[in-house]
Amino acid sequence: MTAEPDGPEDRLRRFATIWSRAVFPVTSTLLTRPEFEQQLVPLARRLSDGLRARAFDAAEGQAVGAALIAAHCTDPEALSRTLDCVDAYLVLYCGEDGPQDALRTRSARLQHAMAAGFAQALRERTLTEQEAIAQATLNARSAVAEALHASEARFRAVFEGAAIGIGIADLEGNILQVNGALLRMFGGSEQGVRGRKVPEWTHPEDAPQVWRLYEELVRGEREHYHVEKAFYRPDGTALWTNLTVSLLRDADGEPQYQLALMEDTTERRLLNLRLRYEATHDALTGLPNRTLFFERLEKALSAGEGQRFGLCYLDLDGFKTINDSLGHAAGDRLLVEVADRLQSCATASGEMVARLGGDEFVALTTGPDTEREVDALADRIMNALVTPVRIDGRELTVRGSIGIVEGPAGERGPAEVLRSADITMYRAKSAGGNRFELADPEADARAITRHGLTTALPAALDRGEFFIEYQPLVHLGDGSVRGAEALVRWLHPQHGVLGPDQFIPLAEHTGLIVPLGRWVLEQSVRQARAWQERHSDAGPLRINVNLSPCQLTHPGLVQDTVDILEREGLDADALCLEVTESALIGADDDLLKPLRRLAEMGVDIALDDFGTGYSNLANLRRLPVSILKLDRSFTQSMQQFPADPVDLKIVEGIVSLAHSLDLAVTVEGVETGAQAEQLRILGCDTAQGWYYARPGPPERLHELALVDATG
Repeated sequence: MTAEPDGPEDRLRRFATIWSRAVFPVTSTLLTRPEFEQQLVPLARRLSDGLRARAFDAAEGQAVGAALIAAHCTDPEALSRTLDCVDAYLVLYCGEDGPQDALRTRSARLQHAMAAGFAQALRERTLTEQEAIAQATLNARSAVAEALHASEARFRAVFEGAAIGIGIADLEGNILQVNGALLRMFGGSEQGVRGRKVPEWTHPEDAPQVWRLYEELVRGEREHYHVEKAFYRPDGTALWTNLTVSLLRDADGEPQYQLALMEDTTERRLLNLRLRYEATHDALTGLPNRTLFFERLEKALSAGEGQRFGLCYLDLDGFKTINDSLGHAAGDRLLVEVADRLQSCATASGEMVARLGGDEFVALTTGPDTEREVDALADRIMNALVTPVRIDGRELTVRGSIGIVEGPAGERGPAEVLRSADITMYRAKSAGGNRFELADPEADARAITRHGLTTALPAALDRGEFFIEYQPLVHLGDGSVRGAEALVRWLHPQHGVLGPDQFIPLAEHTGLIVPLGRWVLEQSVRQARAWQERHSDAGPLRINVNLSPCQLTHPGLVQDTVDILEREGLDADALCLEVTESALIGADDDLLKPLRRLAEMGVDIALDDFGTGYSNLANLRRLPVSILKLDRSFTQSMQQFPADPVDLKIVEGIVSLAHSLDLAVTVEGVETGAQAEQLRILGCDTAQGWYYARPGPPERLHELALVDATG
């Protein structure tokens, strides 16, 4: 058994060997197969680089497709075998254990680019050949004219020996002479060709100007014209030609004959049609692909007044699970079955289905009444997915989420419509899936804003757009200010001041919460040290800083905290880190270990939003916390008199339990004096809320602390 290639270069050459063996038999080249293989090695390397590049570059695939033409791989079978080889082996030999789904998607895009490059290069080569033929045509026409005036013998030699079809007719359209090349184009029957007049050679695909140009020529108003024209052969098949018709005048300059020169382009046209099909259709399902869909959508959106469009954007629910558990072959068979079902749902005029890639499909309907038709189309699609798909003896349940966009033509572009459909589809998926949702401009705007904020976050931290406000923590017993909670804000250039609820979830999703959290901690500790230096007579002021779940799992949490405290000269007991109760539900020892180390150093750990996480109260004994921050939902009823007795009992019980475990109790959201007094009676230790002060600049805390110190 042959050993697997060791390094990337060996695997690359193995891929080139497989490629050369597949393509060499259909290549018109004088090279040997090993020599031909050497020509493919740099092309294989370009494909490998394009597969693993950070950003997709279609030019790389197009260049490889064009290089195949330069290597004389002009047979359509050469392209077909190349695409099959790339599809089957490029990721296997050149993927280097990268993410398989992303690599296969990249490989498919490279194949489409190769096909486009192949078609473009073949077209350019064909045009070059056409120019040579056109020159020969001009020479032939000149020779024919000279022969008619000078020598019938010389004319006959050119006429019969020409490689292109030549026919002569009078101005009434009677065909007088045809050469052998033209007869071969039409099947070899001279009587079948000469028995018909020129105006009878019509074809349904004739361009509108063909016969207008012909009439101008026979009237002597035009010397020649050139068109692409189809003819019917006697057996009913189509003959496609590049047709040049010239007017021949007598010695006095009077119109006398018409001379037709024909080049057979049937095979070239069929090849171009095949390449066009492959470039605009999905290889797996046979459905139109993203390229063709965008062409149709753009056409639908540019339709005239009164026309509308409806778009269903479908994404299968849980498809990745099927791929991961049953393999990509089973996933491909599922996609083919889904494609067949979708195709059966869009059979009316103006409807089409396409595959955008992966497990994403779109269905488009056009016409004046798409408001009703698009809902019916979505219903048909959902019903078509109800029946399970049977693969390898298993019945797979198919579910899908659909985003629907409908509206008048002419108001939006294709990219905007597809983005709205995509956003709406994900809204349906987040609502549980297996449903469809209608596009909502306000929801679209919110999603677009979220996306814009997400992309702007990294640069915002570098540009210094974040700042911190502080909300005082007040002792309920004597009313003194004991510290403040640091609350980060974002001064966005377009949206103004944004609260943490608008960007912290985005920062957690992108991982920016770690550097942002480190910055907040550093700024807050520095501010706490400044308070101590300016108001030492007011007593030590503690700073409370929130930690997100992502920060808890970051390995540098403890060291970053130690470094910041030492650098700013703040004692550990002046810092309190707040962690939400939900982040610690079911936490194992590994997650709690950094919090324990910080607590052992003297840093207070507060359990924030206590009472909202449904945690077991017995777990409090094993958590390294010293403070419970009671959620405001327990104390809202205390704003009115009398307070809800059930809430009073709950708060009283929590306070009693906390104190029995040597935990202090802080209450959030205190907005009235009645609340503050009731919480003091119940034994709560500290509080914060608008009753005392709203979050504000650090100077406000200076003032509050100074007033408290001076009485």
